[in-house]
Amino acid sequence: MKAIIPVAGAGAKLRPHTYTQPKALIPIAGKTILSFIVDQLKEAGITEFIFIVGYLGEKIQDYVNTTYPNLTTHFVYQNDRLGTAHAIELTKAIVGNDEVFISLGDTICEFDLKEVMDSPYSMLGVKKVDDPRQFGVVEMNEEYFVEHAVEKPAIPKSNNALVGLYKIKESAILFECFQQLFTDDIKSNGEYNLTDAIDCMIKKGVQFKGFKVKHWYDCGKKENLLEANAVLLKKTGGLIVAAEAYPNSIIIAPVSIAEGCVIENSIIGPHVTIGNNTSIKSSVVKESIIGSYTTLDEVVLDNSLIGSDAAVKGLSRTLNIGDNTEIDFG
Repeated sequence: MKAIIPVAGAGAKLRPHTYTQPKALIPIAGKTILSFIVDQLKEAGITEFIFIVGYLGEKIQDYVNTTYPNLTTHFVYQNDRLGTAHAIELTKAIVGNDEVFISLGDTICEFDLKEVMDSPYSMLGVKKVDDPRQFGVVEMNEEYFVEHAVEKPAIPKSNNALVGLYKIKESAILFECFQQLFTDDIKSNGEYNLTDAIDCMIKKGVQFKGFKVKHWYDCGKKENLLEANAVLLKKTGGLIVAAEAYPNSIIIAPVSIAEGCVIENSIIGPHVTIGNNTSIKSSVVKESIIGSYTTLDEVVLDNSLIGSDAAVKGLSRTLNIGDNTEIDFG
């Protein structure tokens, strides 16, 4: 089985951070979003990964090659973002007829991966949502076999949303359906969508079963990212490197503080992730994500997202600051 992880999106909802950093590499609970996904699949025994990259794709490639040197990896560039079906179709030559596990690159899910991998059926991750109109939606029978899949329906007949996890055994039929979408110009919301290809496969007789995910963290927006950071820190307990090296400071768990950080006369936490080599002095930071090589001096931050190589000085409350930014409130 090969894993396919599409990470070509521009991440417009997370700007200004995604002007300089791919969304998948934003830190959360001490890891990147991408590492949560790769580590989960790697633990299930998958060793060959296909990354669909585009905007800032070289950063994804450098990160993967450095962090996972022992994996077999392929990088496919999607220069024109025409939808998830278009993106995954680009992997056809690498996939061949192998089974695939597709995991969208901006979501972190908790589920029984062994059960999914052991199932004799193709599988789709689902979770009930309050407003399914913003998602791909599946209709299932009592035995969880999927009868229909539709992308962002105006009048949903189900509240079972697709969470971005797909185990597909019949990859040859998947690529046939991609070609059918392109030939017949079947689009949803102006894009060639994987959900429509899934529905095409169902019409061709492929059996899909839905599987429930325990938790689903959609990291595509600032507020969702901070919420996911807090939840995951609670679950993992966080990680503090060299806690004894933070003079006159109070650390309120759970937090994640990377290597090389200087923290003086400050209160950090709860639910704070700090990248490596960041300096924080005379500050209070809670419920926030702070990038690497960033300097905070005399600030009060709550529910904030601060990029890497940024500098903030002076009193403040809630910020959303990208990389390489300098702000002085003095």
